[in-house]
Amino acid sequence: MTTKFKRFDFAAHLTDEDDIANYLEAVVAEGDPALTIAALSDIARARNMSKLARDAKLTREGLYRAMSPEGNPSFA
Repeated sequence: MTTKFKRFDFAAHLTDEDDIANYLEAVVAEGDPALTIAALSDIARARNMSKLARDAKLTREGLYRAMSPEGNPSFA
């Protein structure tokens, strides 16, 4: 018998500001930049990627690309 698993999506479980803050704090404490980028992507999806892109004056696609594992976001 084969067991099937669903991919866990953190964004679906980040329902309030406390969840987001705790998640980001735990990820940053790990010290892994790639993990931090992945967490920021999860948070952006949880908070509405399209609205975030508009607020940042980026395209939605550009924001997804920056937050992808192959992306290279800059922090100023």
